[in-house]
Amino acid sequence: QVQLVESGGGSVQAGGSLNLSCVTSGYTMRRNYITWFRQAPGKEREGVAAIIPGGNSAFYADSVKGRFTISRDNAKNTVYLRMNSLKTEDTGMYYCAAESYHAEWYRTAYKYWGQGTQVTVSS
Repeated sequence: QVQLVESGGGSVQAGGSLNLSCVTSGYTMRRNYITWFRQAPGKEREGVAAIIPGGNSAFYADSVKGRFTISRDNAKNTVYLRMNSLKTEDTGMYYCAAESYHAEWYRTAYKYWGQGTQVTVSS
């Protein structure tokens, strides 16, 4: 059984940092994306960053480029999202997802999802 478990969310002030983790089990991280999505209340889920564990490619939404960094530790079956210079608009539930059904990483059709971790950024 595949499981994705996120952690590391919390409440911070604008300008602060958080480091999210996504631990996978029952899943072999390979050539498909593992992606961080977020969803703010009343808004659609949006792709934040993605990585292909079997390679060196990383992808980012324009809104987080230069502030967020996605990385992975294949030995620990973990994908990280380092978030710096947080803004109030970064507030939302952050989800980890694996095995996209599409070539585009930011599309929300993924086979596996975690339960999410809440990030709240206050001004």
